[in-house]
Amino acid sequence: MTTDHEDGDINPFLPTVHPLKIFDAAKSQGRFLYACAPMVRYSKLAFRQTVYHYGTDLCWTPMVLAKEFNRNQVARDSDLTISSSGPQPHTIVQFGSNSPTELSHASSLAAPWVSGVDLNCGCPQSWACAETLGAALMEKRELVRDMVVETRSRLEADGWDVGKEKHVDSLKGRSVSVKIRVHKDLRKTMDFITTVIGNPHNRNVDWLTIHPRTRSTPSTSPINLEALSILTEKFGPQLPILVSGDVFTLATLPYTSHLLDSLPIFTSKAADTTPSTKPYIPKLAGLMSARALLANPALFAGHETCPWEAVDVFLNKVARAPLPLKLAVHHINEMCGPGYGPDKRALLSKKERMKLNECGSWIDVLDYLDEVRKEKDGGGNGMRRYA
Repeated sequence: MTTDHEDGDINPFLPTVHPLKIFDAAKSQGRFLYACAPMVRYSKLAFRQTVYHYGTDLCWTPMVLAKEFNRNQVARDSDLTISSSGPQPHTIVQFGSNSPTELSHASSLAAPWVSGVDLNCGCPQSWACAETLGAALMEKRELVRDMVVETRSRLEADGWDVGKEKHVDSLKGRSVSVKIRVHKDLRKTMDFITTVIGNPHNRNVDWLTIHPRTRSTPSTSPINLEALSILTEKFGPQLPILVSGDVFTLATLPYTSHLLDSLPIFTSKAADTTPSTKPYIPKLAGLMSARALLANPALFAGHETCPWEAVDVFLNKVARAPLPLKLAVHHINEMCGPGYGPDKRALLSKKERMKLNECGSWIDVLDYLDEVRKEKDGGGNGMRRYA
């Protein structure tokens, strides 16, 4: 585990807020909890800090292989980077595992640095499923139950408070959660969730994230709203439920809820005007976004497209929590292109983004962005606001 602080004194910045308290805070404000999904390569510290700056409540790391995390210090240092200079985003580390022993041990190693641990039961990639990871675990409900039970027991033995609502105010509170997909036969999904939750009065997980697509459903297909409605109606009273998928803008969600009444919307011309055609899903607690946040880190602040200010924030974060140049340029390209909502305005044209990709150093990147923005500002002073 590495930090972006040089003196090694990171204790004042360790997580002290239980994630369930963040759920409660969002509910008391009459809104959804906002979450940044685990994204391979992209959910690194600088990006998590950027979306946190714009109101994202919980940030997931990319999926970390528990077995490698346990055995390799290099893997720990590269896979889990935390902040010790400024606000630490409320971070959930997501593990890929098929072993109660491996998952519980990895969770024990990570617990001092994160707010909670999450088991990936949703990744559909063939390599993961071949290793009985990700979505393959949707066929192993008893194994998933055993993994979360052993993980909670290990964290408790280590001295962490894992009593869910009982420990919501504890400075040492830590959460255990699961992210899932759905089956074609929804009865199998209900059996899976019932098994993993266990006793609803003393459940095994703090909350559940549902991606309402099957393992074989492409991301270009709409989420299964009927499945989402049925599952949240049945299990929403037992524990908080996040939805992952098709959260492209706050104005164009494919469902309605009483928690949508006071959403921050900075531009309204793209807002959906036919809410009566959407299912009403009242027991949904939060929204998790992946691709749309990548293109617009300010999504949960109500921006329908990415503002230049978000690019500035990201570059300042990268200056303190460095990323490989090509990865950071990819982030900038995503932010400067058209987003996933109906408003397709872009900060840079396709030609300008292609030229950005040709930059071979940070000096080239910053000089080019200065030059383009100066032109777009009509010959202004450019930006050069990075520390």
